[in-house]
Amino acid sequence: MSNYDREAVQRVLAQVAADGRDSLTAPEGKIVCDAYGISTPDEGLATSSEQAVELAERMGFPVVLKIVSPDILHKTEAGGVLVGLADAGQVAHGYRTIIANAKSYNPNAAIVGVQVQQMLPAGQEVIVGATTDRTFGKIVAFGLGGVLVEVLKDVTFRLAPTDREQALSMIDGIAAAEILRGVRGAEPADRDAIADLITRVSDLVTDFPQLSEVDLNPVLATPTGATAVDVRVLVDPDAAAEPTRFSQQEILAAMNRIMKPAAVAVIGASAEDGKIGNSVMKNLVNGGYAGDIYPINPKAAEILERKAFASIADVPGDVDVAVFAIPAKFVPQALREAGEKGVAGAILIPSGFGETGNHELQDEVVRIAREHNVRILGPNIYGYYYTPEHLSATFCTPYDVQGGVALSSQSGGIGMAILGFSRSAQMGVSAIVGVGNKADIDEDDLLTFFEHDDNTKLIAMHLEDLKDGRSFAETAKRVSRKKPVVVLKAGRTAQGAKAASSHTGALAGDDKVYDDILRQSGVVRAPGLNDMLEYARGVPLLPTPKGENVVIITGAGGSGVLLSDACVDNGLTLMSIPDDLDAAFREYIPPFGAAGNPVDITGGEPPSTYRNTIALGLADERVHALILGYWHTIVTPPMVFAELVVDVVEQYREHGIHKPVVASLSGDVEVERAAEFLYRHGIVAYPYTTEKPVAVLGAKYRWAREAGLMEG
Repeated sequence: MSNYDREAVQRVLAQVAADGRDSLTAPEGKIVCDAYGISTPDEGLATSSEQAVELAERMGFPVVLKIVSPDILHKTEAGGVLVGLADAGQVAHGYRTIIANAKSYNPNAAIVGVQVQQMLPAGQEVIVGATTDRTFGKIVAFGLGGVLVEVLKDVTFRLAPTDREQALSMIDGIAAAEILRGVRGAEPADRDAIADLITRVSDLVTDFPQLSEVDLNPVLATPTGATAVDVRVLVDPDAAAEPTRFSQQEILAAMNRIMKPAAVAVIGASAEDGKIGNSVMKNLVNGGYAGDIYPINPKAAEILERKAFASIADVPGDVDVAVFAIPAKFVPQALREAGEKGVAGAILIPSGFGETGNHELQDEVVRIAREHNVRILGPNIYGYYYTPEHLSATFCTPYDVQGGVALSSQSGGIGMAILGFSRSAQMGVSAIVGVGNKADIDEDDLLTFFEHDDNTKLIAMHLEDLKDGRSFAETAKRVSRKKPVVVLKAGRTAQGAKAASSHTGALAGDDKVYDDILRQSGVVRAPGLNDMLEYARGVPLLPTPKGENVVIITGAGGSGVLLSDACVDNGLTLMSIPDDLDAAFREYIPPFGAAGNPVDITGGEPPSTYRNTIALGLADERVHALILGYWHTIVTPPMVFAELVVDVVEQYREHGIHKPVVASLSGDVEVERAAEFLYRHGIVAYPYTTEKPVAVLGAKYRWAREAGLMEG
């Protein structure tokens, strides 16, 4: 917006910097708000009780008095706020009371004076703020204000800058959104005025990134506007710092050489069993990698029948990737040599860096890498796998089952759980990558590569933190329009590490920021490790639904109830069955069954009942997805059920009808084989659980909605 008075803000910030302060006074806050068109009550600064009375009479009673002191941030605690003063006598007495309270609260406080503020009519208190998040940078916050905000923590967050549409989604995104729409005869708050205020705060912190926190709490939202009653602004020059960023082209150039190298050197290669450098060599050689492999070891002539070199500098040809299997203290020198050789990627397996508190060594290694234009993966990792190139650059077990899922993990243990699950579930992968300390290469670098990788259909990531959350969010938003991105964010329950000095800062200290911003980026968040892996395996198999109408067909009433619960938990809509479809279902089910949704065909039915009802759900274009609940009986044994489902689904696929179908199987152990058979034929099926199949369907729906793939 061009109508902002940026120079007025610059003058205030210059004065704050000259005074060596880290916060604005209330009058300065008012100047900044005025400059950005943020509505505040009429107010003035009094330095005597007479002046306070004069100001109050000019703006009209009742008024509010507040202490103004750079040394007293929490005014209420200091007895520095008085509300509803209705005449000159009360104002004069109030002025003296506030000054006395402030002096006894902090005898050394510098007191600027007392702010006299017009008291506004009643409205709904909300909070609008912005803070500098160490992961995502500038974020804006919105929630219910006043005392409720800290009790309920009903707040929502977006990256700044925020547009009007996102601002409106924030207003509708809090649990108590209904209150703002007007309840029990109250008039609704002016949504447009609140959205306008959110975008103005967002523009302010975008234009002046040194504003570390802006806290408008409370904002009084009425049917005719939104006014910031209390304004707190904190300044920190470090809040304007930007992380190092690479362009998409730079990322792709390096990542293509790392994932598809023509030559790999192993620094610290060894002929001795039990050494990491030996395991890496074995995996590269035995895994079928077809490029050149150069062992680097000054004490060996050859390793695994390959000529060894004393230094990477001695290798005759070009080298794309150097895998480091040497102690941490030797890494800087070896990395310099690799950089001089023109290596694109340094894969740092050793630990002993930032994770043990040795940040100096990690910083030194990053400096060397930047100097020589080398990208670092790690340190403190298990390595990485890229199956299309038969590349196992790791000391862990080899892996070669090719498929369309790319996985990454911050932890070695989780990496191996991914590998074991992939093998056991026969879920082929394109890549498994360890990122460890993320001294350099982060999840957004991997996303950029996988976005352009034809071998990858879905990306699943376990992460404990993001180095540059803003870059990740922007990349994920772009990638998730083409391919699902599933994230397992560990550390959901950790308390915010920094004791925040404002409401907005305190509220941004928990997992809600990740949750809101990942959702905005189209990422599907998995609640746990097994969920992430099951989503990774199942989501690519399911066709994209064309609409929201989900129908449950079940042989057991109890399963139907649990499946319905799971639909609610996963944001799925159970279709209201139209009369004609209801009548059509009733043709096939016994009189004591139940049409409606779930369609309960009851347990004693022959295979034909399952076949006919499923066919009906697939044939009717108003139905968009099917959830099947099977109950094991001798009348329709598990494999008979599984084969008939596959048969009928494939029949409709041949006619161009592709709908997601998931199944929950209850019964004796034979249902395990039946579920496996269904899964192999593109029907996501599980024994002994009603939650899992619906969760996978829910993940598919979440992705399809965010990617804009749902019709209507």
